[in-house]
Amino acid sequence: MGFVIGRGARAALVAVGALSLAGFVGPRPECIAPSAPGGGWDFTCRTVGRLLHELKLADQPVQVTNMPGATGAVAFANVTSRRAADNNLIVATSTVGLTQIAQRRYPGEADQVRWLGMLGADTGVVLVRPDSRFKTLADFLNAVKENPESVVTGGSSSVGGYDHLRMLQLTQKAGLSPADMKRIRWVYYDGGGPAVTQLLGEHVEVVVTDLGEIAGFVEAGQVRVLGVMSEARLGGAFASIPTAREQGFDVVGLNWRGFYTGGKVSDADYNTMVEKLHQLYESDGWKEAARRSGLQPTWKGGPEFATFVNGMIEDLRGLSRDIGIIQ
Repeated sequence: MGFVIGRGARAALVAVGALSLAGFVGPRPECIAPSAPGGGWDFTCRTVGRLLHELKLADQPVQVTNMPGATGAVAFANVTSRRAADNNLIVATSTVGLTQIAQRRYPGEADQVRWLGMLGADTGVVLVRPDSRFKTLADFLNAVKENPESVVTGGSSSVGGYDHLRMLQLTQKAGLSPADMKRIRWVYYDGGGPAVTQLLGEHVEVVVTDLGEIAGFVEAGQVRVLGVMSEARLGGAFASIPTAREQGFDVVGLNWRGFYTGGKVSDADYNTMVEKLHQLYESDGWKEAARRSGLQPTWKGGPEFATFVNGMIEDLRGLSRDIGIIQ
């Protein structure tokens, strides 16, 4: 599923801009946030919806519909069964939702919807105390490889959640077997902040979580980052922190925010949605809103994003199967 947006297609979209600018795609644009008001998906819908209207990419205000339930599964079921051809609907999603699909907790597979784009991401980090015996990511992974039970690790997801899985992806790259990965001690905390508090209290030795939530601890020197799980080094205050990749462990652990739409939306409408989301991404308004919420502005759109999603599902599903989360 997908329709390549090449240079010719982009030019065509610009040429027919007068037709598409009458609304996001139709006259009553809507964004479904698969959560209660106040969460990350709600923020994504409301911020993007506001900017679509402010930037005149939608001539009507974007209606935000909160549809909580089963970590996005209720919204996914609604769209795939009732609104698959709705060309004026976008749905907020993220790495959390994709993990649920990978672990078959949604009523369907990724190919039942069309993946529009990723606009921002929070970056996974591996944290230790400043006086930790681990000076590099390899120090930590070698210790776990030698004795998987020797290091207490933790983060802001339960066993099988994304923090846990991206830590296991690192150990997988270090050569641990599935049996040894199951032996690693993992403690779940309700957020990155509480996890860091327990790290500082020496209840855990290593924390894997998102940088955005705990950036203040890093900037204050209260914790040390062994590696960031980004495609390239971050900028600003974090530019000196090496990536996992450059240390020999090819893992990208982004907690991204993005959108999908119904699986029967036409190629023309799909391309228009992708193009407008990309225009929004390029705006100063989005860059400012993203950074204010702890996200790094990050774009993948259209077929490139769909390929990324499918690859991520394949990786997370295989790892979840290896450690017994799914059969």
